[in-house]
Amino acid sequence: MHTKNTEQYASRLHAALVAADWLLLTRLCRQVLRKNSRDLKAHRLLGFALSKQRKFEAALQAYRQAHAYWPGDAELLINYANVLIEQAQNQDALPLLEEVCKLRPQEAISWIKLAECCYLMTLHGKGFEASQKAAALATTLEDRTSALTQSAIHRRELGQVREAIQDCETAIALRPNDPGNYTNKLLFMLADPHVSAEQLSAAARQFGDTFEPTLQPSWPRFEEHRGLPWRRLKVGFLSPDFRAHAVMYFTEGLLAQLDRRQFEVFAFYLFPKSDHVTERVERHADNFVRLAGFSPQQQAELIRAQGIDILIDLAGHTGHNGLLAMAHKAAPVQVTWLGFPATTGLSAVDYKFTDEVTDPPDAQDQYTEQLYRLPTLFACYRPMSRNPLWRYQPRYQVRPTPALENGFITFGSCNNLGKLTDEVLGLWGRVLEAVPHSRLLIEGKGMERPDFANTYRQRCLGLGLDPARLDLVPLDTNNQYLTYHRIDIALDPFPLTGGTTTFDVLWMGVPIVSMVGDSFKSRMGVSLLTYLGRTEWLAGSPEDYVRIACALASDTQALHALRQGLRAEVETSVLMREDIFNHHFGEGLRVMWLRWLAQAEHPNDAQAQAQALESWLPGLPEEWSRPPTPGVGLRPGQRVTLGEAHERLQMLVNKAKESPPPQRAESVSAATKMESQHWIAVTELAEIVLNAVPHDPVALACLAEVEHAHGHTEFAVTYLRYATEAMKNLV
Repeated sequence: MHTKNTEQYASRLHAALVAADWLLLTRLCRQVLRKNSRDLKAHRLLGFALSKQRKFEAALQAYRQAHAYWPGDAELLINYANVLIEQAQNQDALPLLEEVCKLRPQEAISWIKLAECCYLMTLHGKGFEASQKAAALATTLEDRTSALTQSAIHRRELGQVREAIQDCETAIALRPNDPGNYTNKLLFMLADPHVSAEQLSAAARQFGDTFEPTLQPSWPRFEEHRGLPWRRLKVGFLSPDFRAHAVMYFTEGLLAQLDRRQFEVFAFYLFPKSDHVTERVERHADNFVRLAGFSPQQQAELIRAQGIDILIDLAGHTGHNGLLAMAHKAAPVQVTWLGFPATTGLSAVDYKFTDEVTDPPDAQDQYTEQLYRLPTLFACYRPMSRNPLWRYQPRYQVRPTPALENGFITFGSCNNLGKLTDEVLGLWGRVLEAVPHSRLLIEGKGMERPDFANTYRQRCLGLGLDPARLDLVPLDTNNQYLTYHRIDIALDPFPLTGGTTTFDVLWMGVPIVSMVGDSFKSRMGVSLLTYLGRTEWLAGSPEDYVRIACALASDTQALHALRQGLRAEVETSVLMREDIFNHHFGEGLRVMWLRWLAQAEHPNDAQAQAQALESWLPGLPEEWSRPPTPGVGLRPGQRVTLGEAHERLQMLVNKAKESPPPQRAESVSAATKMESQHWIAVTELAEIVLNAVPHDPVALACLAEVEHAHGHTEFAVTYLRYATEAMKNLV
């Protein structure tokens, strides 16, 4: 390319970049590359421009080609890695960033990017070292705060929670307008036993006081939302976790079966990557909207454009959250639930769903939101979110307590290692000392690496735990629930207690010892065991904690008998009664809406508001007092009644029976393959039904037909047994 033309194109590329005209920049880059396929600047900018247009696959393709030409260009490698990380392809990004650190070892940004990627891959030792190198090299304000951020998040995973909080506070002091450091600080404060509920609340309010004031003057009045008090409402769920994530164990049942007579359900997705769980959510929701990559203001505008009446945050102060979108007041009524066991600190969020136990009676002062106390547990559990049908497999059924075979008691925890502070591990050491020959199993990220595991053993030794009595188990999602077969008694951490893991533990038949705390974060165990009727496992002091653990460990036969009956206790309790929970949740949404409507129509007049509410109550449609008809989302935007789904299933079964029988092969692998497309269709639809309505007897019976047709007698019998039990429960 001639020098003059090169200069002209360079100027035009720069102008398009400055103007953020990504479409023009893309076109110019391609023009340059057609003339000179090795033009470095065009290669750098093409992938960048495509990613800005959210054309991520095209961006990655451009970067792959560029990398082939320029494998040693650090700037290109960083941009390439950024897109890979944004698309959750961290494994591919890591070697690129390691190469960047070799190319530019004296630049802080190189090590910052490496630390970021290490965190996503749970390489916390390596990530912490990278953050310290970045801190030593940092010369700009941005680099110093970024290094502190990376240091903090890795410290937390390494058990250095107080140091992590200090790093966050230093970063906030340097850059008070960076929301990420507030979120990290609040997350880390949860696990610090020296942080009170009041201090946590104050830190959340600092977040709100920082970001809300400039936005409040532009909050909409939502006058167009006023109308009939009993109209069908548009309810939006805002979350980055509509994927294989703990939140889905409590939201899938609600998304699938929230009363569609009263509510139209929207799912607003904040994470850039989807998986098989995301696909299920797309079927459950009436509308699925992707918001990843948009600014908070844009997210709020897109939510308002859907006419949402009530917006429910499911993340709180966790990663990829939508709190700043809510700070823009995206809907007339805004609610927080589930994701974060404390206040958001935002006045824009009106309510928080809780219950009568998890938040103590005097907890309102801890929240900027008004507490709405459900007359049941604050959440309803559905196991096996990653693979729902696995709950019927033999390997996930409750087994004998392992002490019967081992001859000793195994205590255990499968919680995030960040919750296992020195105080927690120290108390667990006292439990081991009090129960002779007992062992402690700890499952966690990084335990598969000898260096990490050895460091963890040394830490435990310093806290009074004999490393020879420790079983350190790597966290593997494929082993979820299976690790509990190795545990006799679970130990709950504190002050940040287990959430999902506690539900998992109890469903697998394992009793748990939990400490009573003074706020939501330290009372999840309290509420679960209270609503289950197992308050005898709640400890009011460290001494009490040791006593309860010893009592459970003292009689192996009694422990075994308890284990065998615990799952049935859990499944029949409100911990897993979706019908009860969904009813009360919907009732809460309607109450919130009526209150907003009364306030909107009669501002600053409490008496008129009360009179309006009283006048509306007789208008409650009579049919809403009856349970809603279960529905099944067959595909995005197509929802049918459960009865209609049953008819389709029966039709498919009949077609399958009329077709030639599946071919039987001698090899196991071939024998398990379904040869008939009709039987495949039966299986797929039955799974869809069971994802919407767990234990549906018709779907289970159809799966039994599938297994029988393919000669899998054991599985056929298993499905029929569950179908029969489900029919009994319906009667």
